[in-house]
Amino acid sequence: MHAYSETVTDTELHTLLEVLRREANARTETIAAALTELTHDRSTQSDDDEHDPEGVPLSAEWSRLSGLLDGARDELKQVDDALTRMDAGDYGVCANCGRSIPIARLRVRPFATLCVPCAEKLGR
Repeated sequence: MHAYSETVTDTELHTLLEVLRREANARTETIAAALTELTHDRSTQSDDDEHDPEGVPLSAEWSRLSGLLDGARDELKQVDDALTRMDAGDYGVCANCGRSIPIARLRVRPFATLCVPCAEKLGR
């Protein structure tokens, strides 16, 4: 028996994690491509793009895309870590207190590592 619940199968949770992995991976690739293109554009533009009346300065767009890429990569890592925990039999167990993570939480946040009380206590 697993820590989470008998009403949800490993297959359902694994499928959910795989879908999230594909989505995060696609976002990572799309954002990385846009960032590469922007980096190329920046190399052909003046360093002083802050006063460009045509729209968003390239440096602001680069910062925005970099932040989005970091977020997508972080989500991808969290999903991969959850899949690893599932394979190891540690999925659905709170990393802080060792209690079961409720299935409702895993459905909403399938890569959760903390139960609700621990997440609230630790501010996550």
